[in-house]
Amino acid sequence: MKSNKSLIKIKKELRGREPIVRKIANVLLIFHFFSFLSCRTGEPKAPTFDGDKAYQYLIRQCDFGPRVPGSQAHQRCLNFLTSELKKFDATVTSQPFRQKLPGFENPVTMTNIIASFGLEKAERILLCAHWDSRPWADQDPDSENRDKPIIGANDGASGVAVLLEVARHLQSAEPKYGVDIILFDGEDSGLPGQADSYALGAQHFAKNKDFRYRPAFGILLDMIGDGDLQIYQEENSINYAPKIVKRIRDRAEELGSASFHASSGYQVTDDHLPLLNVGIPCVNLIDFDYEYWHTLADTPDKCSPESLAEVGRVILSLLYE
Repeated sequence: MKSNKSLIKIKKELRGREPIVRKIANVLLIFHFFSFLSCRTGEPKAPTFDGDKAYQYLIRQCDFGPRVPGSQAHQRCLNFLTSELKKFDATVTSQPFRQKLPGFENPVTMTNIIASFGLEKAERILLCAHWDSRPWADQDPDSENRDKPIIGANDGASGVAVLLEVARHLQSAEPKYGVDIILFDGEDSGLPGQADSYALGAQHFAKNKDFRYRPAFGILLDMIGDGDLQIYQEENSINYAPKIVKRIRDRAEELGSASFHASSGYQVTDDHLPLLNVGIPCVNLIDFDYEYWHTLADTPDKCSPESLAEVGRVILSLLYE
C-alpha cells in the first residue's frame, strides 16, 4: 500500500501539466491497483485438460494387448508407463511383488508404479488407477469367450490415461500440493465373492507404505471413459470419506460437469478399500453401469475423449484450487 500512496502523490503533482503526462500517471495507477489486487486474490490457474491426448494414451495401452500379469504385453506396458512418467520429470519408483493368481500355475511378478511430484511439499494428494487388465472375460455374453483375457479399454486404461495427461501438466505447471500418482497392478485378477483376491497392488502398497505417508486425500479413477459417462457417488467413499466426496461433487458442479451425480449408485470393491483401511481418505470415481464390463467388447470405441476430459478437468481443478 505504500507504493499506492506514492503514485497518488505523483498524480497530484502532475495536475495542471500536459494531458498526456496525466494520462500516463492514470494508467500507472490503474495498472498498479489491479496488479496489487491480483497478487492478493489470484490462485494458480488450472491447466486445460486435453481429452484427445488422454484418449491417445488409452489407445496406446490397448495396443499392447491384454495387460495380464506375467504376459509380454504386461511387461511392455510397464516399460511404457514408467518411461512416460519419467518424461514428465516425476520421481518414479517401482514396487514389485510376487503372488499366485487364481487359475495361474505359478506366482507372477506384479508392479505398482509410483510417480511423485513436488517431493519437498508436506501437503500431498494421492491419485491412483489400476493398469492391469482382467485375465478372463467372465461376463462375456458368448460363453466361448469367458476364458479369454480382455483389452480393458475402460476397465483399467481409462483411469491411467487421465492420470498420464494430468502428469504431463504437473511437469510445467506446479500446483501448491505435492502429488503422488500410483498405478496399481493386480487389481482385476480376483474371483467373484472373494474380495481379498482383488486389489492386490493396493493391498501391497497399504501394507508396506511408510507410516509417515499421510496424504490429505486420495482419488481413485476406474472405468471413467464410458461414452455415456454417469458417475454416481460410491457408497464406501461416502461412508469413509464424505468430505472429499462432497468436495469433488461441488467442484464438478461448479465446472458444469453433468456426468457427476449427487446421489449414491453402488458399493464397489476396488483399490480404494485397502487405502481406506490404513487411514487414507480415498474416493472412488467410477461408472459401474457399463455393459461391456469384463467382456471382450471393452474396447477403445466404447470410450470417448469427452468423458476423459470431463473427469480430468475436475481433477486438475482440485489440484490447482
